[in-house]
Amino acid sequence: MFDSLSEKLDKALHNLKGHGSITEVNVAETLKEVRRALLDADVNFKIAKEFTNTVKQKALGQNVLTTLQPGQLMVKLVKDELTELMGGATEGISLQGQPTVILMSGLQGSGKTTFSGKLAQFLKTKKSKQPLLVACDVYRPAAIDQLHVVGDQIGVPVFSAPEEKNPVKIAQAAIAHAKANGQNTVIVDTAGRLAVDEIMMNEIAQIHQAIKPNETLFVVDAMTGQDAVNTAKAFNDRLNFDGVILTKLDGDTRGGAALSIRSVVDKPIKFIGTGEKMDAIDVFHPDRMADRILGMGDVVSLVERAQEQFDEQEARKIQKKIAKNQFGFDDFLNQIQQVKKMGSMKDLMGMIPGMGKALKGVDIDDDAFKHIEAMIQSMTPKERSNPKILNGSRKKRIARGSGTDIQEVNKLIKQFDQMSKMMKMMQGGGGKKMMQMMGQMPR
Repeated sequence: MFDSLSEKLDKALHNLKGHGSITEVNVAETLKEVRRALLDADVNFKIAKEFTNTVKQKALGQNVLTTLQPGQLMVKLVKDELTELMGGATEGISLQGQPTVILMSGLQGSGKTTFSGKLAQFLKTKKSKQPLLVACDVYRPAAIDQLHVVGDQIGVPVFSAPEEKNPVKIAQAAIAHAKANGQNTVIVDTAGRLAVDEIMMNEIAQIHQAIKPNETLFVVDAMTGQDAVNTAKAFNDRLNFDGVILTKLDGDTRGGAALSIRSVVDKPIKFIGTGEKMDAIDVFHPDRMADRILGMGDVVSLVERAQEQFDEQEARKIQKKIAKNQFGFDDFLNQIQQVKKMGSMKDLMGMIPGMGKALKGVDIDDDAFKHIEAMIQSMTPKERSNPKILNGSRKKRIARGSGTDIQEVNKLIKQFDQMSKMMKMMQGGGGKKMMQMMGQMPR
């Protein structure tokens, strides 16, 4: 996401980096390029102009022209203003009420039903809630079926009433059902349309009035750009919603909706959808997103994802094996599985400072480790636990069984030996090259 914008902002700020002579003229020229980059990213013209004017005023106010490293200060000013543009602080979801009632709104095709499921799983796994999904789209039969499929996939019950055609009554019955069955969070999935129309707006306004939700969220497809912002304004005028959810952000390299929507509706972006899987949901952090846009990475989110997959008991076992020189390919395979659970490889690598630019144009498959897994799975249990016995004939058999060649097997063994040594060093406080080692694994 934001690939195109990141590249153009980097070019615009590049001339001011270092210790070169900075003048009011080239500051203005740089900010002109920044504004052009924002417009190309489908940011509203008025917002883009206000953004660069604010940065210019702050730059001149802080004597950027005479600062020792004016380029770095300009990057910081742009980063701070981007953060402010996207909302400043992180705003989570309100979970007040018994039960908490969350109303989902948005156009058809915005990913509303799928995101309802993602949100249910997020609240179930991260907030220890007992959610109930509610099918209130009475016009599209496939929507009810889709929600049931999603519910089954994540182990969350779905309330539907196929015979009832009044969505207000369905929503009210669902809340009563949740109270009776110990479900403390109700997520109401409503009908969408292909465009904003009066019938749809009246209907969702009636549901809103009847159930008085604790949170009303507007789900919008980030790839629709300025249309998304205009639609958000139309919904907000009627519902006065509490927050925005941007879906399909992984497919949008421009990002104009994320940068514009807060300024137009004055409502926070609360969550983003970053992929098709049900766990591809992130709380929106404006400061971290600004870092990523400017190629600074997002180490905090990377660490948080790693901690979510961290198994303390398993880690202690690994530590003991490393200490006794018993770390084998089965243990290594387990580590790979933990990394894969953290998300798409390109997304993870993009969180490392400087890697976004290095990965430009590089397609990192989510199955980047499949050849490694195939080679390890082609080994016998004895070979996995004792890699030292891997002689020439065994390597040939592993290569045939995994559809690779002997050079790849040799490369894997070499990298495994280096990683084993590195992990032993980590016990003494080393390990700076661990991510680099993972990046050099054969694919």
